[in-house]
Parts: sequence; structure tokens; C-alpha cells
Amino acid sequence: MKTNTRVVVIGGGVVGCSVLYHLAKAGWTDIMLIERSELTSGSSWHAAGGFHTLNGDPNVAKLQAYTVGLYEELEKISGQSCGLHLTGGVMLAESPERMDFLRTLHAKGRHLGMQTELITPSEAKAMFPLMDETNFVGALWDPVEGHLDPSGTTHAYAKAARALGAEIVLRNPVKEMTQEPDGTWNVVTEQGTVKAEHVVNAGGLWAREVGRMVGLELPLLAMEHMYLLTEDMPEVIAFNEEFRREVIHAVDFRGEIYTRQERKGMLLGTYEQACKPWSPVETPWSFGHELLQPDIDRLAPSLEIGFKHFPPFEKAGIKQIINGPFTFAPDGNPLVGPVQGLTNFWSACAVMAGFSQGGGVGLTLANWMTTGDPGADVWGMDVARYGEWATLRYTNAKVRENYSRRFRIRFPNEELPAARPQQTTPLYDTMVANNAVMGDSWGLETPMWFAPAKEEAHDVVSFHRSNDFKHIGDEVKAVREGVGVSEIANFAKYQVTGPGAEAFLSRLMTNTMPKTGRIVLSPMLNEFGKLIGDFTIAKAGEDRFMIWGSSAAQIYHMRWFERHLPNDGSVRIHRFDQTLVGLTIAGPNSRKLLEKLVDVDVSNEAFRFMDYREMAVGGAPCMVNRLSYTGDLGYEIWMPPAYERLVYAAIKDEGAEFGIRDFGMRALLSMRLEKNFPTWGHELRPIYGPFEGAMERFVKLTKNDFIGREQAAKEKEDGPKRRRVSFVIDADNADVMRDEPVWAKVGDIDYGMIEKPHEAGPKRFNGSGEYLDPPGMATIIDGDWQVVGWVTSGGYAHGVGLSMAQGYVPTDLSEHEGEGMFEIEILGVRRPAKIAVEPPFDPAGDRMRG
Repeated sequence: MKTNTRVVVIGGGVVGCSVLYHLAKAGWTDIMLIERSELTSGSSWHAAGGFHTLNGDPNVAKLQAYTVGLYEELEKISGQSCGLHLTGGVMLAESPERMDFLRTLHAKGRHLGMQTELITPSEAKAMFPLMDETNFVGALWDPVEGHLDPSGTTHAYAKAARALGAEIVLRNPVKEMTQEPDGTWNVVTEQGTVKAEHVVNAGGLWAREVGRMVGLELPLLAMEHMYLLTEDMPEVIAFNEEFRREVIHAVDFRGEIYTRQERKGMLLGTYEQACKPWSPVETPWSFGHELLQPDIDRLAPSLEIGFKHFPPFEKAGIKQIINGPFTFAPDGNPLVGPVQGLTNFWSACAVMAGFSQGGGVGLTLANWMTTGDPGADVWGMDVARYGEWATLRYTNAKVRENYSRRFRIRFPNEELPAARPQQTTPLYDTMVANNAVMGDSWGLETPMWFAPAKEEAHDVVSFHRSNDFKHIGDEVKAVREGVGVSEIANFAKYQVTGPGAEAFLSRLMTNTMPKTGRIVLSPMLNEFGKLIGDFTIAKAGEDRFMIWGSSAAQIYHMRWFERHLPNDGSVRIHRFDQTLVGLTIAGPNSRKLLEKLVDVDVSNEAFRFMDYREMAVGGAPCMVNRLSYTGDLGYEIWMPPAYERLVYAAIKDEGAEFGIRDFGMRALLSMRLEKNFPTWGHELRPIYGPFEGAMERFVKLTKNDFIGREQAAKEKEDGPKRRRVSFVIDADNADVMRDEPVWAKVGDIDYGMIEKPHEAGPKRFNGSGEYLDPPGMATIIDGDWQVVGWVTSGGYAHGVGLSMAQGYVPTDLSEHEGEGMFEIEILGVRRPAKIAVEPPFDPAGDRMRG
């Protein structure tokens, strides 16, 4: 074993071997994988081996599609069979609500090029003869599903990596890690110490323990997972003989069951409600190629439904029950990327669907390490999406919830209860007493909307407009006609100080920095000219700036800030998190209210739009921004938590004269829609440039050489290929959620935005053995309609009485209001839409500035 290398990958499961292969393929060959035992000694060897491309996050789905498409290439490079069985599969819906869910998945797949198709129960039975179709109302067919040999696939990655020059060291446990002042890692193993520039934690079941070696507590937990193998089944044998192919995969949401053919029988797995964590505090290093004791009683409720839905299973003998652990993050997605606060320490763990996602994770991390960018929008997998609040107990509660809901519907207005409340502000009890329906915003309890009575203070979850609809409308009306107050603690808050503060921020941000007492809005770009942040920046004093941004991106942004800090100590950054909280007042009477709360002049002349002031509000020292995300006259008032109750009480007392009303985040987001305001994480993400995102007025190409300036200038010169736009939709009783396809009447014009459908995989067939071609994306229907874009967010804009959405379309189409030209697909129905070139509410911005 060599003692110096560029990269050490810790862990020899499918993910670690994929990372090693992709790094070698990218040209980094001085790399080493260290495994404590043998390859596949953790979760990989006992996995069911299924793979699919569908995912609730389209960006993760793209990486899953890459993974599936990689296997044939991997076999050729390595000479090792992956044991591929590309059968296709169906998701079975037992209720109208589940069919709505499948319609949303089908629609999301359109702009990804997926060949999914909504089919009838009888069509599903033609491919999956074990089902009793009378229990279902429909299904979603996906031709790109199948299974493989987990051990063979892992060794194919390893052999391909070795062929490219990578080294693999087996039976060599890592004992500890230290870091030199120059950033070099000392990886201390049983066979000696290896010095490395980079370390990748692909420890699988032991990733938590590997993280602890460097003072990191990763939010992941191993769960026991069981599946059973049946004896040979006559129905399976008869199907194979008649059609000369395998029985397809099937997911039964009601039974929380997945199943596929295994030899001449079937494999059946469950995500049971009575789920059980494995080693919730510490993973034993002695664990290896072992299985856990099966517990068929935990499977009984699912099996009872499964026997009803799939009658042949009841008669089949059980050959074996497999029970093995594998890891989850709280939301079920992987934890990938550079770890904030640690130099060149990378995460590649919590990949519970390793044979669907392992290739994509390896590609992402290799891109990130070798080029500085993951090469795709991977926010849904970024390890930076969790903060310090994701503790061991929080993670354990949330992972159990996620596991037990693996096949449950997640409605767009559903707030899940596990591990809550985790963080609260001083107003939490007051808000609950005011009948607030609370939501989880980056671990913080945040008011979503306010009910008129305690017994109504809950969400009726639905894909359609629900019980909150009228009350959100009333909150918006109160703001637009008078004044409202809302808690805004769920924003990120930073202070940047020091003699180099202004130059540092000017280098990071696209806009010019404000003068003292003034505020600017500014995007932030990466080296490739893509949007990685959107901030409100106030110059609070000499060498002192206050910054506000997206709460969910705090660790993501701190990672970027720290990466670019000067080494001379001339800049200091402090992240407040919940040590600074806020309230906003907005509406035409908000200035009159503020005047009653302060002892200084806050007239329009003295306190202008986009001004920043420090003043006492209700007797408490506060920082006040004159702006509002509502797009109305408004103010943001920031204070330490000790003063929040005092300030809120003063606002409510003095605001009674103006009929003040509490409003929640859903009303705030409704009001931003009618102003065409974008949001970070939806419209603004690292796959879009600033001109694509319609943020050009905040990009000052004439100022200093900010990061990404050259690429932004090129984007402007070349012209963006797509543009962010707002739509008004002729909706019925449901509004867009996110990722719906945008159709346009453009004939067969190729705007360069259409991705080709997958070409791999069998076509589905009917009971007569005839093949039916599933539709691909951009199918021309009704003569000349085509999918040209996608929705990033939307909802109902109560202030103007319109269903609205934001999204991206080809630039050539972005300036046409498009009466009769656009349609947006909502729950399987294409609704007429037109572009709102000007914001429907106060297009000139007079109310904000008045």
C-alpha cells in the first residue's frame, strides 16, 4: 500500500466503487479506495438490486437515468457482468388520490424525456398477471426499470476503476484521521498511514462513524429492511413460457410492497409501518457479511394486503426471508458533496437506492472534485441541506417516519409531524394560540396560515385547493387593503465585517455594494456563471454589512463564503441563524403603524424604499429594512429573540386601530407570485444563468471582476437559450405545484431545449403479446403541440384572483403573452395559460415606493 495519494475513498460498497471509477474516468488516477473488509461487505451484497429512474425530484431522476444507462458501458469496460434484467415496471394506484399522484409523476417525466405512460388496471395485468386488477383504478408504466446482480455490479465498478489506474486496498480498517496545517489528511489505517489531499466518506453503514473521526455528526440512520423470496410459482413459469420474458416489476402503494421476478419465483419486499432502526447510536465495526434475524410478524399487515391484491402469493411457499440494514437520510435522499467547515472532506453516503443512484452520485462527486462544480442541479442530494438542528435523535425520528412513508403520498400542503417541534421562536406558543397552522422550515416552526378557530387549525391534505384556500385569501386581502404582520425568522441572516468586507462581497456578488444606510438585492454566481444565491444586502456601517438570504441554503452558502475568504483575516462572517429573528409588517397602512411604534421620522422622505436603519421599535433595539417580499409598502424588523415578544405585542396593540391581521408564509408566497418575484431553490438554482433567470437588472457587468462575470457576459452576448417567465393559468380547482410540463403550439420547431427520450428498455405489450409504443417527451399531438419548458413554482395569487406559475421556456417564446399558445399540465389535464409579461399586481411598483 502506497503512503501518499491524491484521494482516499473510504468504503468498498457500490457507491465507493462508483466514486473511484468516476474519478479515474475524469483523469484522477492517483487515487485509492480503502475497505475495512471485502467489497460489498456492508449493505450492497444483500440489496434487492432493483433500479428505476422515477423520483419525486426530477434532478435526482436525471442522475438515476444516468445510472441505469451506465450499466451496459460498465460491463464492456470491466468485462464483468452486472446481471442486468431490464424488465420495466408499474406503479399501481388503488384510489383516485393515488392516480392524481401518478399523474404528477407522469407529467414531471415529460420534460425529462421519460417514456412513462398512464395505463388501465387490465393493461397492467397483461404485464403483471399475479395481480387482481379489481383492487386498482390505474397504473403508471415505466419501461426503464429492472434489477441486477449487486455483487457483480459493484465489482464491475471496481474492475473498471482498476483498469484506469486506481488502487483498491482490502481488509484494512481506517482507525482515525487527522489534518495537517496545509490541509493534508492523514488517514490512519491498520496497515499504516496514508497522506491524501482529499478524503471521500463512502462508508455506508459506517459513514456516521467515519464522520465522527473528523468531528462530524451526519444525519443518517440504518434501518432493518426485509424482503422474501418465494418458491417456484406456476403462474410465473407459465408467463415466462408464453411470452418468453420475465414478469415486470410492480409497486403496490396500498400494500407498501415492491415485487419482481427472482428465478422462477418472486421477490417481495415491504416498507412496513412497524419499522425498526438498526444500531441507532453506534454501528459495530465487527458487523460484516451477516444478516439480521427476520421478523415476519412485522410484515404481516403488508402481506395481508399483498395476498389480497396478488392472490398467487398466498399459495406460494417462502424460500427465504432476507433482513439486512441500509442507511437513510431524514428525507431519503443521499448526502453528497463537500462538507462545510472541513477542507477537502467529501460525503458520499446515505444512498439507500444505491443501484438506482450510485452511478449518478459517483459522477456528481467526481465532477465536483475535479472541476469545482457537480455538473448538475443536485441540491436535493447536497449534504449542505441540513443544519446543526439535524441531531441524532431528530434524524432517528425523521428516518423512521420517512421509511414508514416510503410508498405513501406526500401532498403539496402536507406537513409531516415527526421530530417536531425541533426549533421554535419566542412567539411559537403565541402563534399556536392564534390558531396558526405551523410548518417545518429548515427545522424551524413557521406559521403557514391562520385558522378562524382552533378546531379548524389543520391542513386537509390534497392535490386540489384545500381548507386553507379561503383563509389565505383573507390574509392577503388584509395586507393589500390595510396592514398585516408575519414572522420571518425563517430567513438566513449574516453579518460580514472587517476592512476587506466590501471588496470581499463585491467579488462574490453581481451587484454593486450599497452606500451606508442603503440596501441592494444581488444574485451570486459560481465560476460557471450560474445562480447559486440571491441576497438582500445592507451596509450597516463602516466595514459592516448585514445580509439576508434563503434559510435552507445557509450551510451551502457558508461553504462558499468560507471557500473565498481572504487568508489575511481582513473579513469575518457571522451566521446568526436563530440568534436573530424577524417580523414584517406590510400593506398601505404599514407606515402609519410604524410611526406609532418608533420615535424617529419614518416618512417617505426620511426613510426611503430600500433604506436600512437601526432604531427602537416598540421600545426594543431593532434593525429595520424598508422593503417587503409582499411587493407592497412594508418593513422588515429584525431583533434578538429576547425582544421578539415585546415587538410583536406592540405591533398588534398599535395595529388594532388599522385592523391588523396575522398572515403566514403561504399568503406571503401568494403575494410574491402576483409580483413575478422569483425564489431561491425554485426559480433561481445553479443550472440557470442570471439572464436566463431574468435577473439582469441586478448584474453590473461594468463593475469589478466578480466571480462568474466572464461567463455572465458571454451569456448576455450570446443570448440566453431560455428565460424565466410568469404564467396566468385558466385553472379549475387545482393549481400547479412544481415541475409540471409547459406545452406550446409551435409545430415541429426544435428550440434546443427538448431532451431525447430514453432509448433503452422494452416496450410494453398487451395480453396478445403485441408491443405498444410508449410516448416519449416532445410527442407532437393535436397537430403541433410540444413540451417546451417546465414549471418551477406556482399557486393561487389571491390578491389578483389568478392561478399563476413561474417557469422556463425557450427565449424565442418568452416575450409572447401567447393567447392560445401555451398550456400547462395540472393533474393530467392541460390548462390554457398565457405569459404575464408585467406583474398583475402594481406593475410599476408604486406601492412599494410610495
